[in-house]
Amino acid sequence: MKKLWSVMLLGAIIVLGSCSSYKYNMTRVQKLDFSQYKTYGWLPPVDSLSKDYFTNDIAKDNILSTANHELEARGMNYSKDNPDLLFRYITIVNNKSRIVYGHSGWGWGGPWGFSPWWGFGGWGRSYPVGKEKVRYSHLIIEARDRRTNSVIWQARGSGEIHNPEKAINNLPKVVEGIFKEYPTK
Repeated sequence: MKKLWSVMLLGAIIVLGSCSSYKYNMTRVQKLDFSQYKTYGWLPPVDSLSKDYFTNDIAKDNILSTANHELEARGMNYSKDNPDLLFRYITIVNNKSRIVYGHSGWGWGGPWGFSPWWGFGGWGRSYPVGKEKVRYSHLIIEARDRRTNSVIWQARGSGEIHNPEKAINNLPKVVEGIFKEYPTK
């Protein structure tokens, strides 16, 4: 029995540890050789829909300094005059709601007990009991080819916000995750 609990605990730790609090998505011009771009610059950020979460100097510095570090690590150089690429970032915070579920019924060992006949949780079923509001943030970074003025790459990091200060402090981690999606290493 001790072995069973140890295995279940280890499995739960692995599952919870593998969950990232941010999700990343990327789109790009597929047949474009990104190694041709050697210099970059920054456009002003797009007017934010972030309810003043990411419109302060600390958030801006966290985003720009981490992005500059990531771009320089990929062999690109910052240039104010005629850069090959122009980067811009957009921050968005949405208020969303999600359904909260309750559980009816009891199994052997309580509602979270283990039943060898019915599996984990025993008898009963889950049902919606209400809604809770959550804040969800998005940081979008896009690259424009300066010559054509077209977007050639765009990536987004998205996640829940529980605490605005923590969200601002997590921005470097989010920017690093976004640039893992950049086509050159």
